[in-house]
Amino acid sequence: MSTETLTSGAPIDAYGTPLIDAAGLVPGARVLIKDETRYASGSHKEPAARAVVARAATHGYRHVVVATCGNYGRAMAMACRTAGLACTVVLPAGWSDGGAWMRGAGAHVHLVPGSYEDAVDESRRVAADEGAADGNVDGPYADAVFEGHGVVVPALREALGEPPAALWLPVGNGTTTIAVHRRMRALGWSSVINGVCSAGNNPVVTSWPGEYRMLPPDAVTASDHNQPLVNWHALQGAEAMAAIADTGGEVFGVNDEQLIEARAALAPYGAAPTAAGAAALAGLLAHARSAGSLTGTHVVLLSGR
Repeated sequence: MSTETLTSGAPIDAYGTPLIDAAGLVPGARVLIKDETRYASGSHKEPAARAVVARAATHGYRHVVVATCGNYGRAMAMACRTAGLACTVVLPAGWSDGGAWMRGAGAHVHLVPGSYEDAVDESRRVAADEGAADGNVDGPYADAVFEGHGVVVPALREALGEPPAALWLPVGNGTTTIAVHRRMRALGWSSVINGVCSAGNNPVVTSWPGEYRMLPPDAVTASDHNQPLVNWHALQGAEAMAAIADTGGEVFGVNDEQLIEARAALAPYGAAPTAAGAAALAGLLAHARSAGSLTGTHVVLLSGR
């Protein structure tokens, strides 16, 4: 695929999300923006949600329950609506848009006090009570979640032909990182994976490069800008850290100001994520400033709008 095609933002995968050549964004390096906010749900989690719904349907389920900070709930609401399944989303009260988008997509939204981790506990109870499929990222359909998140790697192979120097990914529960690492290894790619999340508000960030340790529940602070990135227990954090370390990558923490800066930097290239959705770019920009210069091709995944 030519540089001109990449620059135009042409679709490169089955769902039509583009790869944008962000020329000049980081001097010395080629930065390609994988804009996964272009899914119908606005979330990079949509392929994972579709894979879970497809698997659950083959097992006879007509109802899927998940916990969410916002992104996975929107993706699951859309995937269930497309497949004709019922969807219940458990969301911490006061987070995201209060579930308005998910309700509009046909999902039942169950608000709970507390954190994302409290929503996970409640979603499991609801799924058991309702006889529904537990669609959480660490639930019985975790392999389907990994399968869905992993589609970005063959899409990049088709577009680029050769592995980039580095991939920059947002880190929440760690699911995307694990999926990308598995598919990279299956293809024989040796690209570095760098993970980025809200500084001080995710245990992958605070634990790195040591042993994974959960944060105290009252140690994290959610804001309007970092909300989707905040959790005191990354459900698959330890495996995600191992995946990043295996590639020689690093974990970077970014603050709200850096998230906002990264979102603004994307506007000239036609990408419009939320501040949290630009986390991976915020990490790259911060690293480029501290390193002085970068070379090679760096692929940045945008995660939500």
